[in-house]
Formats: sequence, structure tokens, C-alpha cells
Amino acid sequence: MSKVIILRGNSGSGKTTIAKEIQKNFGRNTMLISQDVIRRDMLRVKDGENTEAISLMKELLAYGREHSDIVILEGIMYADWYKPLFELAIQLYDTKVYAYYFDIPFEETLKRHQTKPNCNEFGEEAMRKWWREKDFSDVLKERIITSEKDIQGIVSDICDSVLNS
Repeated sequence: MSKVIILRGNSGSGKTTIAKEIQKNFGRNTMLISQDVIRRDMLRVKDGENTEAISLMKELLAYGREHSDIVILEGIMYADWYKPLFELAIQLYDTKVYAYYFDIPFEETLKRHQTKPNCNEFGEEAMRKWWREKDFSDVLKERIITSEKDIQGIVSDICDSVLNS
């Protein structure tokens, strides 16, 4: 049975970096669904409560359920706006949903953003506008990731949790 790993949190919190490392760790037949790639690159649509990106992300979740061992869904994905996507994930993957929320301080996300290739596309002002403090989902049973752990520790914890269940 397929498993889905959901990584959510504010911009610059490390979701994409961790998602790519998890995909490398699991190797073949691991599908990565990135909210930014779908919304900004593929569809070029704005984010919002009824963004067109949600319907494509739902289709990809269903595709992954049928064709991949591991599906990784990552992005800011505000809890209220993306609730229908999370509900579908639970419906499709049942008890094989591994959800994580990156609860990283704003100042740390700013520092991390400066190390990204797209750091010149937007800055502190935009990040403050997008910021949501502790945007936990009332649908997902999220485990909290803080800034205390390094990349390898986070990846190892998530992969171990998925493999050992």
C-alpha cells in the first residue's frame, strides 16, 4: 500500500530541501508533489482558498496512490485553504499518512531563505505577508519539526517513521 508524507510550513522553513532528501533516500518509485512547482511553474496561478492548483494536486495524489510506493506532498499549504486536499489524502491513504508541520521562527526562515536559489525573487516583506504562526491542520495529525534538528536528523526521523510502520 502506498504511503504519503505531507510536509507543511511557512516559506523558508526547509520543506523543499527535506522533501528532496527524502525522495533521494527512498529512491525509485517515490513521487514528489511540490505546491510551488504546480502552482507557480506549471499552472502560473495565485494561491488562495480555491486556487486551481488544488484540483491538480488532488489528481496527482490519486495517481501517486495507484503508481508509487511513497508520495511526498510539500508546500506552504495553509491549513484552511488546503483542507480538502488533506481530507482526500486521508481518504486515499487511510492510516498511511505521515504529516509534518515545520514550526520554525520567522527570523530563522529569513536566514534559510537567503541560501535558496530563488532568494532574489522575494524578500522579507513578502515573507511577512505570507507568514502564519502555528498554522496547524485540524484534519492532519501533524508531528512538529523545529529548528533544533539538522537536515539529516529530520530526514532520518521521517524515513524511519515511514519504514517502521
